[in-house]
Parts: sequence; C-alpha cells; structure tokens
Amino acid sequence: MSRTLIVKNVVIGEGIPKICVPLIGATLTELKQEAEALKELNPDLVEWRTDFFEKVEDLEAVKSALSDIHAIIPDLPLIFTFRSAKEGGEKQVSIEYYIALNVAAAESGLVDIIDVELFNEEQDVRGLVEAAHAHNVAVIISNHDFHKTPPKEELISRLCKMQELGGDLPKIAVMPQDAGDVLTLLEATHIMKTKHADRPIITMSMAGAGVVSRLSGEIFGSALTFGAAHKPSAPGQVAVADLRNVLSLLHRSL
Repeated sequence: MSRTLIVKNVVIGEGIPKICVPLIGATLTELKQEAEALKELNPDLVEWRTDFFEKVEDLEAVKSALSDIHAIIPDLPLIFTFRSAKEGGEKQVSIEYYIALNVAAAESGLVDIIDVELFNEEQDVRGLVEAAHAHNVAVIISNHDFHKTPPKEELISRLCKMQELGGDLPKIAVMPQDAGDVLTLLEATHIMKTKHADRPIITMSMAGAGVVSRLSGEIFGSALTFGAAHKPSAPGQVAVADLRNVLSLLHRSL
C-alpha cells in the first residue's frame, strides 16, 4: 500500500488525483497575471516552469520572482521546475547552474516541491534530494520522453529507480505513437502502483492519444495530473475545468 504525501493540507495519493497548473510566463508581469488568475481556477497545486522565464539564468531575478509568485498564492503548494531542453523544456543550462537553481529554491522557504530530472549523475540527484529534504521540501524525480514510449519493463524500472533515489513523487511522461503505447503506460502505472510503489506516483502519456491517461489516474494509479490554465506546457494538457469535471465523474463511478 503506497503512502500519501501531504503538502500544505493537500493529500497526494488519496482519492481524486490532484490537479496541478503550470505557470509559464516569460516575464514577471506575465507570471504575476497568471498567478492572479489561478485564484479563480482553484487548482490543488501550482508548478512554476522556470525554463520559460526570460531571466531564469539570473539567480537573483529567479528568487525575486519566486517571492512575488508566493505572495500572490501563498496557500497553494508550489512546485519549482526547470525542465531541461533534453527533456522537452525551453532551454539548457549547465549542471552546476541547474543544481544551484534548485538548491536556492529549496532553501528559499517559498516552494514546497522541487522537480529533479532522473537522467543526471546519480550523485547530483541524491545531493539535490538531500538538500531539499534538509529544508522540508519534497522532491519529484522525473523523466520525460517526447519521442517514444519505452517498454513496460523500462517504465517500471525508471519509476523504481526514482523511488530508490529518494524521490517523494516519481514521475514519468512519455509520447505515444499509437493507442498501444498508451496501454503500455497505463499497465506500467498499474503494476508500479500495486506491486512496487511505497509512495504516490505520477505518470502520463502525452498528446491527444494520451489524454485518457491524464483523466484515469484514480483507476490506474497516477496521483496527480496537469491541467492547462490557458496555454498548455505539454502536449495533451486539458483545461482545468474540463479536467475537474471528468475526474469527479470517474470518482463517483468507482
């Protein structure tokens, strides 16, 4: 039985999958406008995708923006994410800066979760997990494949590795080539959830074919799903209102 993760009274891994909405503004003005709009959407969590931010390579500018975002939505759990270009993000930075960026976020007292990509050096991943946990910040360890869906066994292996490395929320997102790939992701999720996981997991199949995976987490075992406020940050993201309606419908049917 997998444990839950509680972040600011949001219980991840229990009941209806929690909805996270990304902030993807390029400027501070855009970010603040997006954060204000979230008050009406009422998501469970918010993710700041810092790779979209035009000043992301200025650590002081990032910290200042983080403070402004937190001031607008202080009660919403905040995930701090720099998605690298190699995993579908907007830009690439050195591993040294990537580490410094995430450590600064963890030490700020303004974020609840940081996202650390699995395919870095293991010692770097472990170091970031330790740094985050030292400041009571949870960690998503993630992997994104925007080209294909690996075999079921590989998906499970990666999720298990994330768990082994100390990730509080193992996360994997893959691109389907056909409906069979979506079934592969869903089966891997179910097996991971029922046989290996001792914590909540996050999985999704991207693009249009994969939308069903974003909606059916409560059935197959994914504890969190990402919804779009306006512009999606990844292929296949569903508008928050539609997402909430379908998740609620499925929950009532179970």
